[in-house]
Order: sequence, then C-alpha cells, then structure tokens
Amino acid sequence: MKNIQEILGEIITNALQQLNVDIDKYKIILERPKQENHGDWSVNIAMQLASVLKKAPRQIAEEIKNNIPFDSGLIEKIEIAGPGFINFYLGWDYFREALGAIIQQKQNYGQTDWGKNEKLQIEFVSANPTGPLNVVSARAATIGDIMVNLYNAVGFKADRENYLNDCGRQVRLLGESVSSHYMAIFNRNEEFPEEGYHGEYVKEIARDIADEHGNKFIELEKKVRTQKLADIALKEMIRLQKEIMDLYRVNFQTWFPESNVRDTNKHLEVLDLLKQRGYTFEQDGATWFQSSKFGDEKDRVLLTQENEPTYFLVDIAYHQTKYERGYKKMFDIWGPDHHGYVPRMKAALQALGYPQDSFDVEIVQQVNLLRGGEAVKMSKRAGQIIEMKEVIDEVGVDAARFFFVNRKSSSHLDFDIDLAKKETDENPVYYVQYAHARICNIIKFAGEQGIIPDDQVDLNLLVKDEEKQLIKKLLQYPDVISGAAQSWEPHRLTTYLQELAATFHRFYHFHRVVSEDKSLSKARLTLTKATKIVLANGFKILGISAPENM
Repeated sequence: MKNIQEILGEIITNALQQLNVDIDKYKIILERPKQENHGDWSVNIAMQLASVLKKAPRQIAEEIKNNIPFDSGLIEKIEIAGPGFINFYLGWDYFREALGAIIQQKQNYGQTDWGKNEKLQIEFVSANPTGPLNVVSARAATIGDIMVNLYNAVGFKADRENYLNDCGRQVRLLGESVSSHYMAIFNRNEEFPEEGYHGEYVKEIARDIADEHGNKFIELEKKVRTQKLADIALKEMIRLQKEIMDLYRVNFQTWFPESNVRDTNKHLEVLDLLKQRGYTFEQDGATWFQSSKFGDEKDRVLLTQENEPTYFLVDIAYHQTKYERGYKKMFDIWGPDHHGYVPRMKAALQALGYPQDSFDVEIVQQVNLLRGGEAVKMSKRAGQIIEMKEVIDEVGVDAARFFFVNRKSSSHLDFDIDLAKKETDENPVYYVQYAHARICNIIKFAGEQGIIPDDQVDLNLLVKDEEKQLIKKLLQYPDVISGAAQSWEPHRLTTYLQELAATFHRFYHFHRVVSEDKSLSKARLTLTKATKIVLANGFKILGISAPENM
C-alpha cells in the first residue's frame, strides 16, 4: 500500500499540472493539522504560489480543489481554511485498507528504510567504573538503548557502546580507598585518601578481597598493593556494571576500555596527526591544541608539562577509533556537567578531517527521585549517590525504563517512585500495559466463542466514529517512530502509547468487540488485533514487556 502522503502528493501534483504550474520549483509539504477538526492532512502550497500566480491564496486553493477528482472512498471531503490551507478529510475506504496493511505487516509495521543501512553508533553510560551506576546513568542507559532501537527501526545499522575509563587518577583513588579498608581488616592503619571513594560498597570490596585472598597483600609496598587492589576492584565494578545492564535489558555491542587506546598509543598517533596538520603549539612546556580555530572558547592542553597525555587527548583518540571502525554517524550521551566539553571534542574531530555533522552530543539532565512527595537524599549503600540498581529493584525494569524516558532528555526529571509502583491507571506504564493485557483477554474470549478473524473479514462493517479514531491513532505510529528518531525525542513514543491506550479504552467503552453478530465481531477483532500489534511494537522499542495478563 502506498504511503498516504505520496498518494495525496500525486493528487495535488496532477491538480497543479492542470493549472499549468511548474511543479518542479515547489515542494509539496503535507502535515497533520494540530486540531483534529481541521482534517487528516493539510498543505500550504496555495500560499507558496500566491506571489507567482498573482492571486489570493484562497482563490488558488479553490482552483486546486476544483481540479482534484472527487473520490469519497479515499477523500471524504476537502476544505479551504484560514489564509489558504487545503485540508483533506480521508474516507473510510482508506482507513479500512490501511488497517489491513497493519495486520499484514505485523512486527514490521512502523519500520522504514530511510537510514539506508548506514552504520551509526550511540555511546552512553560510560561511567567511571569506580562506583555503582547512579540514576543519571540509568536515565542515559534508557535513552541510549531506546534511541538505538529507534534508529534500527528506521533503517540504520545502529550499535551501542560503553567507554570504560579504566585508567588514571580515579582508578588510583579507588585502589587507595579499598586498600585503606583492607588494611583495617587486619588491624593495620593506612590513611584514607583525601578524595577517596566513600560508601559501603568500597568496604564490601575490601571484605571480599580479604575473604578470598587473606592477608597476602598487607606486606606489599603501598604503591604495589594499591595497584593490585585497584585491578581487583575495577574488575569487580565492571562485572557489576555488566550485570546491571543485563538486568536492565541493555545489550552493548562493545565495552571499549580506555586502556586499549593507551596501550596501543593511539593517542600519540592522533597527536602526531594534529601536529602535521598544524593545529598544535608549544607553550609553558605543554603541547596545546588550537581548538579555538574550530569554535571552542579557548585552546586546550594535549600534553602536560610533565609530558603526560591529558584525558582530552586520549578521548580524541578513542573517538577516532569509531571512524576507523566504519561508523558514519556517532552520538554520545553525556551528563549535565559536560556541556563545556562538547565544543572541544567537535573541534578536535573537525581538525582531524571528519565531517562536522558526523558527531553530536546529547545532554541528559538530572533526575530527582521522589518518595511521598519528598526528594530521596542518598543511597544507604553508596553514600551520596542513588544507585541505579536500587531504583530497578524497587519499581521494576518496565516502570524504570518507561519513567526515565517519559520526559524530554534535556529537561530535569522528577521520578515519582510511589507512582511507578502503583497498579492503577494513574501509572502510565501500567495504563499502557493494561491495554495490551485487556486485548489479549478479548482475543482469548473470542477464540473460546469460536470467533476468529479470517480472510473473509468484512471491514466495511466498521462505521463508528470511535473505530475511525482508533484506526487514525494506529496510523500515526510510523510517523511517531521516525519523528522520535530524527528529533532525538524518544519520549514521543511513550506519549503516543498513552494516547493509543486511551483511544482504545474509549473505543472499548462504547462498543462490544465480541457480540452475537459474528461478522461485526470479526471486524472489531481485526481492529483490536491491529492495536495489539502497535502496542507490542512500541513496547519492543521501549524494551518493556507486553503482558497478556495483569
């Protein structure tokens, strides 16, 4: 079945040809009106033509309308509105045919191919593996995972990546923190580092090391001991990160360690390349990158006075490996305190010769956890942060994923724990999942009555306004998916699913699906099954379950 925008575009084009308009000079843009009583689709081509044809837009719109052959099956009516909008109201024939297409496409409904199988990567979470993942990481994990699903649904070959900062000062501080607690277990006093890691999890790691290895590390020289304990602690924290990601249904194609960049001297290769391109200079014993040439507010250090590579240099090299691995477009999801880092990374990649639009960053804002209307201050186990796992354990994976993505990522999120746990219509994830479960029960009941839709279903029996409204809502799904992907607004999908559930519940309130009229029952069952398909497809992209009973 042709896309309705293509069909209407051809109809309008033919009408313009009748008016001797050179259509190659103009773009026919069809949009859904914001107000439902303004029709199903609207076009502003008459206003584009006004200055050329030297006529009022409404007059041009009337002439276009008069040159469109009337087909009540496809187009119920055409109205001219405002300064010259042409509003199309689609007919029942179109809606019934479109409903049949949803049934035929099943799990493929909503998918498109505009990505042309281009390799795309989204890097997210990428938290220092020196402590438990927090709620901002949980939100980033949700948004990143769902965006990959959205991009794959519209034809890209999208992958997930987690960059592990397994080197440097933070890892050293983790080792020193664990070492202090480890030594205390054996009644040895070792000063806790001034900026060390607090929280029960550090003590747990120290106790686990003592249980497994005994006192074998206590006589080692401090630097050697802290390095060995850092290695053990780091391995454990990465294991826990992978475990929580599995629990959260996030499957990273790659966990990329920073040590991989350093061990292969990729950062030194990048430094040489920037030097060759003339974008570095020496000052105060350090090597600088002329990032201000590419829009950054100031130049940045690549090598310190001690000839040590900065984190920025290593990070540039890491991002270069993405291009070398064949990715044409890349997104990073960063926390709210990284705004200032974006221009310098974009500058570096441009300096290396990569297209300006090949790399972008999405900032995910803070999360405020609420319980009883009050902010949750801190974790009992991790100190000043709220652990991701604590939230998942309390509200469940489905509710966590839905709530974390149910608001624009650039906005702060108030996550109401009490609401997420409610089994009522107030809870949005419960509300949409209940619609799916209700449909499953309807289909099961129909089967018990011997009513099963087949090839002979008469969709002409669908004539009620609530039936048409439900079909209209189902037909918005492909646009929601493509729009959410293009705009980086995955919350569009949760909003849509809530609207779809409400539209279905309204239809079900007014009309019995299974009745004594078997032919009508089959037609309404077809509509009900199409709703189930769209709900399930949306749930799959969100990474939440589609329950059959609740």
